[in-house]
Amino acid sequence: RAVENKTTVDNLYKFSVNIKKIRQLKGWVLYKDVTYVEETANILKEMGGEQEPTEIKTQKSIWNLVCPKDRELVSLIEKFPDSFFICKSPTTQQANIKYFQDLGLNNKIVSRLLTSAPQIFCNQVESNKKVVDALEENYLSLGGKRENFKTWIMKLISQDPFVLLKTTETMKENLKFLRDLGFHDEKVLKLLSKLKGFIFDLKTDTMEKGVLFTKSTFSCNNEELRDIIMKCPALLYYSVPLLEERLQILLREGASINQVKECPNVLELTPQIVQFRARKIQQLGRTIQDQSLEVLNGTKKDFEVSYGKLQVRKERPLFNPVAPLHVDE
Repeated sequence: RAVENKTTVDNLYKFSVNIKKIRQLKGWVLYKDVTYVEETANILKEMGGEQEPTEIKTQKSIWNLVCPKDRELVSLIEKFPDSFFICKSPTTQQANIKYFQDLGLNNKIVSRLLTSAPQIFCNQVESNKKVVDALEENYLSLGGKRENFKTWIMKLISQDPFVLLKTTETMKENLKFLRDLGFHDEKVLKLLSKLKGFIFDLKTDTMEKGVLFTKSTFSCNNEELRDIIMKCPALLYYSVPLLEERLQILLREGASINQVKECPNVLELTPQIVQFRARKIQQLGRTIQDQSLEVLNGTKKDFEVSYGKLQVRKERPLFNPVAPLHVDE
């Protein structure tokens, strides 16, 4: 019978690992000739795991501010250990948590920030406040209502936590570009919500090329251009070669330029998704030419709903109102 590797077991005991649980769940590990217990422990130490018990206890109490249940907290730490150990200033971290809570962000979103973008909590509160204030200033200048800002910023941060690590100057430049395209403030605000955190990453050069691609491909005037961009904001940040590749796939599957113009957000779908969905539609004896490309759009679940409706139409017999009824007398 195989014998457990004594060195592995001893090392795990040294690090207070629950050996009984290891035997139940991953018992085979204990029989390996070579294991890397100490090496793994050293990596964790490099990530911040060398903290003293008092420091870890302090960190736990800080995370408990947004995750009061210890069982849930343990689950978070298991999934994001580096996030738990990364911040070396508990005072700064705690001050940022309080700032975000005072801002109106609920604990679920703040804990998501802690795990997905822990660097935010290493910043001074003033740095994060500067970004949030700039977002609020732009939001209000575009006609947003102050009482709605909390909901808006909560949604934006939950979609892209890293907006708080980006420069506000880029945002101002990109908003100016959109206004110069003729977008009114109300439309810019809607577009800002659709772009999510991308508003910080957009480059003027990429946007200009996207605009030229859209105008030349769809032969549209400025008003039509704005409508198309509202439907498909990706035209502002996808590269032209990528857009051309996706357009060609759609055309090869039988779509027309006018169909894509009416439903430009199909350009956000990868070629593989377009081809798969087009084939599914063909299996019903239909083609994408004879309907709106909207049928291709959406998530996997959205497409399944659209596909189901097409199936029902195929299976349902047509009713002829003038055909004689066969009734037994």
